Amino acid sequence: MAMDRSSGLLLHVTSLPSHGGIGDLGPAAYAFADFLAAAKQQWWQVLPLGPTGYGNSPYAGLSAFAGNPLLVSLEFLAEWGWMDRERLGELPGHDGHVDFEAVSARKLPLLEEAARNFLARRASHEEQGEQWERFERFRAANSGWLPDWVLYSVLRRKFGYACWNEWPEAVARREPEALEAARKELAAEIAVAEAIQFAFDEQWTRLREYCAERGIRFLGDIAIFVNFDSADVWAYPEIFDLDEKLSPVRVAGVPPDYFSATGQRWGNPLYRWDVLERQGFAWWVERVRRARVLYDAMRLDHFRGFEAYWSIPAEEETAVNGEWVKAPGDALFETLARELGELPFLAEDLGVITPEVDALRERFGLPGMRVLQFGFSGRGAHMHLPHRYEKNSVVYTGTHDNDTTRGWWEHGASREEKAAVEVYLHPGLDASEHGVVWAMIRAAATSVADICLYPVQDVLELGSEARMNVPARAKGNWGWRVGEGAWNDDVAAKLALLTEVTDRDRLPDEDSQEA
Repeated sequence: MAMDRSSGLLLHVTSLPSHGGIGDLGPAAYAFADFLAAAKQQWWQVLPLGPTGYGNSPYAGLSAFAGNPLLVSLEFLAEWGWMDRERLGELPGHDGHVDFEAVSARKLPLLEEAARNFLARRASHEEQGEQWERFERFRAANSGWLPDWVLYSVLRRKFGYACWNEWPEAVARREPEALEAARKELAAEIAVAEAIQFAFDEQWTRLREYCAERGIRFLGDIAIFVNFDSADVWAYPEIFDLDEKLSPVRVAGVPPDYFSATGQRWGNPLYRWDVLERQGFAWWVERVRRARVLYDAMRLDHFRGFEAYWSIPAEEETAVNGEWVKAPGDALFETLARELGELPFLAEDLGVITPEVDALRERFGLPGMRVLQFGFSGRGAHMHLPHRYEKNSVVYTGTHDNDTTRGWWEHGASREEKAAVEVYLHPGLDASEHGVVWAMIRAAATSVADICLYPVQDVLELGSEARMNVPARAKGNWGWRVGEGAWNDDVAAKLALLTEVTDRDRLPDEDSQEA
């Protein structure tokens, strides 16, 4: 994928200081877009946008296609006439970590109430009529995944949020008569779920348009695997490695590494790649087609798994006792390119990377990732330092899985790593004033890498309290939110100047040249 020299910020939507206890697609998202524009950034990277299940991880979502209802802005629904603005007072405010359980308990009923109002008032005035027409077009355009998602979501609630393979057998095995009966019985709830997905689509589309007008593109994230308890596995059990009782046989993860001595047992069911290949990778084609509707470019999480994946027996409690199994990456990407055209992918090629993985990425021209925090732990890690970068790559100071750069410096970096940092980044380093953070940002910005991405936490010089995720930790992740008022002019001006002097800003005549 050809990339122009540019930079951007990594901030998941849930981390915005939106009203309601969780970041959403409302006014706070537009304020952040304005900050990006003022700072001359061209990319907003988000984590997967799908609905989440146990643990609230966006990488273990309930659907690879649907939008997370919690990201829908109630403030905008009030503007649309779907609900009374007074109801917004029932929600928490702008600050503090996300309490997912509390937010779900308070926000979802209001979302459903608003959706029911929309459905009941479908043509009460001209704007509602136009919106209803868009709703019908949305349903038609997404007829592949939408029916499975909405039926799954209402059945999941009906059966007490039990995993789908614990539902009554006829429904779990998708017997046609049982599904038809469920659709009739739950028709009203299904319509509400459809309306909420439409609201997500409307709000996301408008935000993308607002950003595009300001030269900002979205970099999305495609998790290679899907959650076992998901609409995808329920709807397409034949493409996953399940036994006769519909339970996983082997599951995904990674072997022991930098993050964990026992590896990471993610627990996602593995694909039956042989079945997928015989089907022309149809499910993957539709998944990427959907992602291209949402994003300008996509980060393929755990790219290594498209060449070979770590296969763990489902009964194992850790990821230690697994094995590498080959995957048909070439055939998959050839099919995607043939069906969808240019592949706007970035490969997350971190971890145990073999020459075969590099060769797969290079054959399809995909940029790889470099992470500055990794580069100072010894000679074998120097590929993450700027003097070893290639142009077709994307550099991060840290990712959502790392501590913030300030937190890493204060609590995680060894004495040897700190000595290496001070030598490598001098004279840009003043550790006494947390200067290491902007020294790392400058090192990334001045590198030859085509794209440079900074977590918002680093630009704001935040510590470990702002960390997004600790891999292999079961609870307490994903809840960080930026404080209200963080987007100040001084930070934007500082980042804009760095962007200009490192030639990562959008040139004034680029629009006319492209036209």
